[in-house]
Amino acid sequence: MTQTTEAAATAEDTLTRRRRRIHRAWFVAAVTFVTIIGAAAFRSLPGLLIDPLHQEFGWSRGTISSAVSINLALYGLTAPFAAALMDRFGIRKVVAVALTMIAIGSGLTYWMTAAWQLLLCWGLLVGLGSGSMALAFAATVTNRWFTERRGLVTGILTAASASGQLIFLPVLSWMVEEHDWRPAAVTVALAALAVVPFVWLLLRDHPADVGLKPYGATEYVPKPPPVTGAARRAVTVLFKAARTGPFWLLAGTFAICGASTNGLIQTHFVPAAHDEHMPVQAAASLLAVIGVFDVVGTIASGWFTDRYEARRLLAVYYALRGISLLFLPMLLAPSVRPPMIFFIVFYGLDWVATVPPTVALCREHYGEDSAIVFGWVLASHQVGAALVAFLGGVARDVFGSYDVVWYASGALCAAAALMALVIRRRPATELAVA
Repeated sequence: MTQTTEAAATAEDTLTRRRRRIHRAWFVAAVTFVTIIGAAAFRSLPGLLIDPLHQEFGWSRGTISSAVSINLALYGLTAPFAAALMDRFGIRKVVAVALTMIAIGSGLTYWMTAAWQLLLCWGLLVGLGSGSMALAFAATVTNRWFTERRGLVTGILTAASASGQLIFLPVLSWMVEEHDWRPAAVTVALAALAVVPFVWLLLRDHPADVGLKPYGATEYVPKPPPVTGAARRAVTVLFKAARTGPFWLLAGTFAICGASTNGLIQTHFVPAAHDEHMPVQAAASLLAVIGVFDVVGTIASGWFTDRYEARRLLAVYYALRGISLLFLPMLLAPSVRPPMIFFIVFYGLDWVATVPPTVALCREHYGEDSAIVFGWVLASHQVGAALVAFLGGVARDVFGSYDVVWYASGALCAAAALMALVIRRRPATELAVA
């Protein structure tokens, strides 16, 4: 009896210690956060290189913006297939290959001499690599490892991209201005390669791989078998989701989100500020400050999403963003003034605050397929970003300024706010496409 009692006590002590430990899901989320930061280095670069490439090679801003457009489009279009590939081969393998592609594409730009090489390296290689590391990656990790705090974790992982911008933008802008654009491209390649060992050694595909339940789950969830036919599954899920109204509303609002952030501000803010004689480093520092407040805003949005109705949050976010963009042309000046700082703080809080409620609505309506559906919604985000990245460059070539682009984007955000309110809150069983 004594031995039995001691064994029971030992087992209870072991169980108590395990409960006190930090759940492995948080370590996986931390590795994912660092990985997205490493991949975000390239996201900081295009806006800094439009003027240097224009001056060195004589390429028009429209030509340079077209490479950025290809990258942004592939960033989104690759995401749903990458999510399906993660179900087939595992998160770790897909992410390691994606980081390697980013490193190769960015590194090869060091030797480019023709516009088609820019399209190949920036557009194709880095677009495919970064697309495999898109927010669908964060959604997949969140869905597998968490049943509680999903909104908060989504916000934290979304903020990783902004954190990467915060870390890399000042350094890259200094390199471009003081040395050349080539060291900046090499820095991006090295940053992507540096993350690969962390992914391979520390990232795990599923809680079952380490004998754990997802965070907050009451029951053990066995690891599902590999899903074959990744491309077929991604397309099948798209066709099923496309038969529902919420998909098109989410895709439409997220396309406007991409147009008014990655396509507009991230690509064209620095050259637009430089048009008003603001130093490049000062403009890049303002983008970095956006990254600071983006982290705060996105995490807060995740917290709100766990507590409030997602569609109403989206409507508020888009309306506020549209209002801020209408004022931007009046704020650009040779020096940084208080109204511009207010815009940067305000806009930063709203930058990707739309992601947690959008992911939550995908999960609500599409269940187990939500990561792939969100991948397709993200594809619309990047198509919108690609269009505005290209059209913004063309508008600058044609009109000599970006004013028309700021006003048009503000109007689009107002439309997105109305579209978000149309999305009805329904039980997941009614609209599930699993």
